[in-house]
Amino acid sequence: MRTNAHFDYDAVVVGSGPNGLAAAITLAQAGCSVLVLEAADAVGGGLRSAELTLPGFVHDICSTVHPLGAASPVFRPLGLERLGLTFVYPPAPLAHPLDDGQAVLVDAAIETTAARLGSDAEAYRRLWSPLIADSAALLSDALGPLRWPAHPLRLARFGVQALQPAATLARRRLRTTAGQALFAGLAAHAILPLEWPATAAFGLVLGMLAHAVGWPVVRGGSQRFAEALAACLRGLGGQIVTGHRVASLVQLPSARATLLDVTPRQFIHMAGDRLPPGYRRRLARFQYGPGVFKLDYVLDSPVPWRAPECTAAATVHIGGSLEEIALAERLVWRGQHPERPFVLLVQPSLFDPTRAPAGKHTVWAYCHVPHGSNEDMTARVEAQIERFAPGFRERILARSARTPAALEAYNPNYVGGDINGGAQHWRQLFTRPTARVSPYTTPLPGVYLCSSSTPPGGGVHGMCGWYAARAALRRL
Repeated sequence: MRTNAHFDYDAVVVGSGPNGLAAAITLAQAGCSVLVLEAADAVGGGLRSAELTLPGFVHDICSTVHPLGAASPVFRPLGLERLGLTFVYPPAPLAHPLDDGQAVLVDAAIETTAARLGSDAEAYRRLWSPLIADSAALLSDALGPLRWPAHPLRLARFGVQALQPAATLARRRLRTTAGQALFAGLAAHAILPLEWPATAAFGLVLGMLAHAVGWPVVRGGSQRFAEALAACLRGLGGQIVTGHRVASLVQLPSARATLLDVTPRQFIHMAGDRLPPGYRRRLARFQYGPGVFKLDYVLDSPVPWRAPECTAAATVHIGGSLEEIALAERLVWRGQHPERPFVLLVQPSLFDPTRAPAGKHTVWAYCHVPHGSNEDMTARVEAQIERFAPGFRERILARSARTPAALEAYNPNYVGGDINGGAQHWRQLFTRPTARVSPYTTPLPGVYLCSSSTPPGGGVHGMCGWYAARAALRRL
C-alpha cells in the first residue's frame, strides 16, 4: 500500500503497549507506512522491566506471566522467538496455598490436577475438559468485540457457565474448600466482586489456559517481549520514536489513520473540543475499576513456603478460602481496604536465573485496592505471605512499593491504578468504551481507539490493537 502524497504516513499509532504494537504490526503487514510514538524512553507499556531495587536484579514493572501472550492469535504467528522472545514454562502454572499447610497445585495435565482435588476430581475434569478441547476456538470467539461467533455452539456452551457469578459457579460445581478456593483465585483476576455476573468467565478462561497453553514467564524479563514486537515492526518497515509525548491530536504528523493506545480520559484531553458533545459525555461516564498496590522484592533465598508444592509454580494465589477472597474483592469495590487482601505473588527467578545474581531471587506481589488509593498495604500484603510462608520477611534484602498513583504516573493508561484500562464488568465487556457498531471507531474521521479500553479488555494479547487495525484497514 503506497502512502498518499498528501499524508506523511498511512498510520500513526500513539502508544507502544502490546495493543499499540499489535495494531502497528497489523497495519505494516498490510503494506502501510507506520509511525509509533511513545512517551516513555522505552517501548512496552505494561511490558517493561527495570532495576527497581538493587543493581543486577531485573523486575517486571507490570506483567510477568503471559498465558494470553503465548496463546494470542495475533502474536503466535509472528515468529517472535527468532527476535529474542523465549517463554519459560514452570513445572506448574499455578499454586494456591491453604491454611492446613497444603496447597492446590495446578499441573499442566488436567488428570494430575484433578487427582489432587479428592472428591472434586470428577467435577474438575467435567468443568475444564470441554474448554481445553475447544480452547483455540473459544479464544478466537471470546477475545474480541460482540459479533456472530465462528463457533456458535461451542461459545454458547461456554457462555452458560461463564455468565454466572464466580462464587455461584464455584459453589455449584465444586464441593471442597480447595476446589472452591482455586476457582476463586482464578476469577479474582477480574478485579470484580465474585458475586457479580460473568465473573466466572475469568476463572474458566485462566484455568483453561493453564492446561491448554501454560502460564509462562519471559526469559530476561517482560521487556524482551516488547522488544521482540518492536523488532518485528521495524522488520516490516515501521518506525518507532520513544520519548515523544503526545498531548493533543494536532501535534501528530498527518496520517490517513490515527490509532490511539490510550484510555477514554486521555482521548478526551487529546481531542479537545473536536469530539461531539454526546460522545464526549459517554466517554466521560466510562467506569474505571479498582487499583493495585504492588511490591517488588529482592530475597536472599526463595520464598519459604510451608507447602513445598508452591515452589513448582511461578504464580501463587494467596487468599485462603473462597469466602475470604470474595470478601476482600467485595470490600475493595466498596472503597475499603481489606485486612486480608487477595494477593497475587509471582516468583520468576525460580525458573529464569537471568533475573537475579546466583543464589538471590526477585519476587513481586500485588493486591487490589480502591480506585486511586494512597493506602500503604505493605504490612497487610506481607502478613498474608507470612501466613503461608513463615520467615518471608527475614529473607527480604530490598523492596520497592508502588501505589495506584505511582502506577498511573508511570503509565497514564493505569488511571487510578486500574491496570485493565477500565472495569471489566458485564456492562463494559463489549461496549467499552461506548456502545458503537465498531467500538474501535470514533466520531473523528480516521481516528481509532486500540487500547484495553476496547474489547476484549485487559491482558497481554494484542487483540484490541488487531481489531482496531482491521477496522482502520477497512476504511483505508
